[in-house]
Amino acid sequence: MPHLHWIGKEKVIHHHNDVIYRPLIAKETFGDVEIAKGNMIIHGDNLEALKSLLPQYEGRVDCIYIDPPYNTGNESWVYNDNVNHPKIKKWLGEVVGKDGEDLSRHDKWLCMMYPRLKLLHKLLAETGVIFISLDDNEIVHLRMIMNEIFGENSFICQIIVQSNKRGQTYKEIAKTHEYLLCFGKSEAEIGELSTEGTNLPENDEYGKFSARELRNRNPKFGRHNRPNLFYPIYVDISASDTNGHYPISTELKEGFIEVLPYNSEGVESCWRWGKPKTALSTIDGSTKELFAKQTREGAWRIFEKYRKESVKVKSIWMDTKHISEQGTNELANLGLADKFQFPKPLGLVEDCIAIATDEDSIILDSFAGSGTTAHAVLRLNAEEKSHREFILIEMMDYAKDLTAERVRRAITGYGVGDKTVKGLGGGFTFYDLGLALFDDKGNLSEPVNLSKLREYVWYVETKAPFTEQTQSDFLGCFRGIGYYLLMDDSGPISLTYRTLAKISQKQDSYVIYGESCTLSEEFLLKNHIIFKKIPNQLARI
Repeated sequence: MPHLHWIGKEKVIHHHNDVIYRPLIAKETFGDVEIAKGNMIIHGDNLEALKSLLPQYEGRVDCIYIDPPYNTGNESWVYNDNVNHPKIKKWLGEVVGKDGEDLSRHDKWLCMMYPRLKLLHKLLAETGVIFISLDDNEIVHLRMIMNEIFGENSFICQIIVQSNKRGQTYKEIAKTHEYLLCFGKSEAEIGELSTEGTNLPENDEYGKFSARELRNRNPKFGRHNRPNLFYPIYVDISASDTNGHYPISTELKEGFIEVLPYNSEGVESCWRWGKPKTALSTIDGSTKELFAKQTREGAWRIFEKYRKESVKVKSIWMDTKHISEQGTNELANLGLADKFQFPKPLGLVEDCIAIATDEDSIILDSFAGSGTTAHAVLRLNAEEKSHREFILIEMMDYAKDLTAERVRRAITGYGVGDKTVKGLGGGFTFYDLGLALFDDKGNLSEPVNLSKLREYVWYVETKAPFTEQTQSDFLGCFRGIGYYLLMDDSGPISLTYRTLAKISQKQDSYVIYGESCTLSEEFLLKNHIIFKKIPNQLARI
């Protein structure tokens, strides 16, 4: 597989492992308290915030939607679009070093994106899907680094989205589109889009349907290469229903006529269904699933009644709800138009979520911007009575005044008079990034956030969700192993016979973290105890 190389790549390819771990600190809760426990808006650098999500969310996120900087070189964007924001420049200087002074804007963009994509890959579930909005400036580079991080076999599609119906007329060619790149983990699947029955124009006593000819209309297929799909179907021409549809059978009966899969020019083709499926669908003699109808020319055609109120996702999205202007109008309706340029439209993000999640899924957006993703989740939950949860990360100072404010208004309602929009309900918790657990030398920072350190140790050892225990030094039991952190507000505690006697949870074996250990190696081995010194033997994530 071809790999993309750029200046600084060797400095960032493993940088996600070196990113400082800063715990998430809840600052305020808004709306329904119970729902707010699962919905997060995080203010902080998205690289550090993604790292901070690992203990609770590694391998659990069902859908990721991100709208990263397009890297157009346009200096006027609020979220600076040529990756020259002071925070990004500072990060590049620290990570890439002197090489960063010679980086092109493409090098900078790749250096910025690579470690973030590595952490997003860690957070995504094996059934999860990631969508990335982008334009021509970096789409080729993005495809290559996504192949490298997620794997070529994880590529699902590259959707063309008509984002501007008029086109950018100031260019040689009026550009009307952007891209939506979609990759999935090993067990990912893309669902269909609901049509609410608009794809089913006809009705019968059983409900809505669309009549689709059963004959395979592809000229490449016929009796010569699909002999099992070439067989006679018999029509009962004496038993028309109220819609003028005639029942069919795979068995010849008195008064029935034979129909074979020939096209209008008399050329052999074949059916789309095999004989056993057709027989099973017509065994009751009704026209519920299949029927025959005579054309004006007198020929008989066999039809399937298609009843699914959903359609496969197409590779080109041209609906009005997907255009960029729609997102701008939606933000204006919320009274926030002056705070953000070019927000993504709700319809675009909703469709991504709809085809990649179910009612209890977790959705992550690490370039949250105006908060469209959270708004889309809330609207889908209200429409479907579902319980999806969202995690938003925004590094800019408008995280509270714009991102969170939009979500507040979506929850409670907005507008005045006849333009009032009813609230969708829900809630969220707003977080900041706390102080790092470790300093640059790997020592525990002062003061120690003990509850977050306990969660961190548990994650390092088990990669499982953490549940706070009543016994202060006991972290939990995982696969027969009891985990302990001997530490209080004054600092780490030594493992001695005295402290060991306080351990009341009996397990098959033990992993115990502490300041030091006075027990003999023989005793530890005999009692299935592994001792680890804090912080020396505490692994990094």
